[in-house]
Amino acid sequence: MASSPPITHNSSLFLVCGDDDFAVKQRAKQIFQEWSAELGGMDHETIEATVGNGGDALNVIGKLREALQTLPFFGGGKVVWLRDCNFLGEDRTASSAAVTETLAELAEELKDFSWQNVRLLISAGKVDKRKVFYKTLDKIGTTEVFSAWSQDDKDWADRAQIAARDAVRKREKEISAAALGELVIRAGLNARQLENEIEKLCVFTGERKKIELADVTTICAHNKTAKAFALGDALGDRDLPRLLKRLDEELWETKFDKDKSEIGLLYGLIGKVRAMLLLKEMLREGWVKETNDYNHFKSQLERVPADQMPVERKFNPLALSPYVLYKALPQVKKYSAAELVRAMDVLLRCNQRLVSSGLDEALVLQQALVQIVAAGAAA
Repeated sequence: MASSPPITHNSSLFLVCGDDDFAVKQRAKQIFQEWSAELGGMDHETIEATVGNGGDALNVIGKLREALQTLPFFGGGKVVWLRDCNFLGEDRTASSAAVTETLAELAEELKDFSWQNVRLLISAGKVDKRKVFYKTLDKIGTTEVFSAWSQDDKDWADRAQIAARDAVRKREKEISAAALGELVIRAGLNARQLENEIEKLCVFTGERKKIELADVTTICAHNKTAKAFALGDALGDRDLPRLLKRLDEELWETKFDKDKSEIGLLYGLIGKVRAMLLLKEMLREGWVKETNDYNHFKSQLERVPADQMPVERKFNPLALSPYVLYKALPQVKKYSAAELVRAMDVLLRCNQRLVSSGLDEALVLQQALVQIVAAGAAA
């Protein structure tokens, strides 16, 4: 989703791949359109390369060979696009001996191929960089790899914000810092949803040039990551009715979503309390101060001495999205430091009960949250 660099290549062979499906599709489409416009003509060919078995993969490779050898009917140049190829990775189809051997033969053919007036674009998901085919394409052509955003990456939120701001500016609009932070939290790690939400915002705001926080909260949906943040926010706000309602919604989704579990919800809550505890300490040390200005808060975070932060990422508040910490800023006032320490203890015991007891998971989580939120008056 980030603005793509101009196409530069030393050959007519281009591979675009990676587990960021949205970015790969967007980039490949851009290259195909630019190449087609540059070469002109009507003979450009697209070969669909999503297959279900090794036999289908061999058929696709056969079509590719034929397309490369077929000269443009009206003369001029020709672009061949092997689109959405799913047999260059490590799955069963890609590991087939026949497919591996045929791809290696194709790689040798591409080395000696006469690229005059012919260009080949391949778009694929995650590829196995150890195999001969990838190594050959990387050596004789141009390769671009797009990795999906991951919460394990410290800068995923920054990357998402850069991509979102670029997408907004392409539509000749601007977005406030607070709106941008909320947008990224709501879209989470899903680049496609982020693009969709930006499109909705631009339609919603009409002729108005600037997108504000109220626009995001009004029109933008929450994905799974954002819903997890919403559960933590209810805990941070010390709003027991909302917290229990959010918990019920999350527990219901665990019945249908294999990626969700009661333990996963608990770990998210532990992360929230840990962040609040560390943020409270940062306030006590004077590294950050209360502010209603998001940009001012971000600038404060940039001045926090990194050598004073925990080395392990999960304990380091600076590894979190700045907007997540900004939203937690007023929440830490609702708890004393002692209450937050006690909350960590309650959640630890909750973890033990979930793992070792036969008690109902929903009841265990509810009891823990009631103990935390309904404890004595906040400081």
